[in-house]
Amino acid sequence: MNTEKKSGGIVIAIIAVIIVAGIIWYGSSSNPKISVDSLNSTTTVPIAVSETTRVSNSLSEYQNAELGFLIKYPSVWEKEETNSGVNFIIPVDKAQVSTVATLQTNVQVLSATCAFPAVTTVKDRSTLKINDMNFNTISMSNTVQGRTYFDRMYSLQKERICYMFRLSSITQPISSKNLTGSQATQATNNNKAIINMADTAFTDMVKSFAFVTELQGIDETKAAPAQ
Repeated sequence: MNTEKKSGGIVIAIIAVIIVAGIIWYGSSSNPKISVDSLNSTTTVPIAVSETTRVSNSLSEYQNAELGFLIKYPSVWEKEETNSGVNFIIPVDKAQVSTVATLQTNVQVLSATCAFPAVTTVKDRSTLKINDMNFNTISMSNTVQGRTYFDRMYSLQKERICYMFRLSSITQPISSKNLTGSQATQATNNNKAIINMADTAFTDMVKSFAFVTELQGIDETKAAPAQ
């Protein structure tokens, strides 16, 4: 009897081992093998690169104690001082497909009451408040003989002194570079993006404006005459 029981137990154990081995074999054959290399690999997703000029994050500070103000501007802008303020040439990447011919801004200090040019092509008017200063602003856009002119101006009155800020751009017609099809579309889009980014940087420059001395007056020989 004991021998029969022992034999039966051995048979059951053998059957159990066969079943377990079968389960392991089936599981390994039904699941694909994952290699270490596949676990460590990453998928590279292509990133779209903008076709427009990027505005540098680096800023420089311009300070004029004689005229009583300071501003911060993108370091890539080309600075040129004048008797009544400062001019900046905003570089346009020539490698980009665009027809922006002129892009510049300036700050002028005038011994006069602030007044914008009398024009009929006003795009918008508003007021920008920075701390305790109120800047009046106006933007103008016009097209003459295929050229598009865009100007944005800010003005700040301090006693009898006017601080005037201006952004100007001139865009040539697309036909001036013989662009057609997708290149013409790309140039149109790039023109808008380039000017919009310059406009944003220009407004940021205005927002950085600060007085550096208590303004008592201005040398009339160095102030631009009232227009």
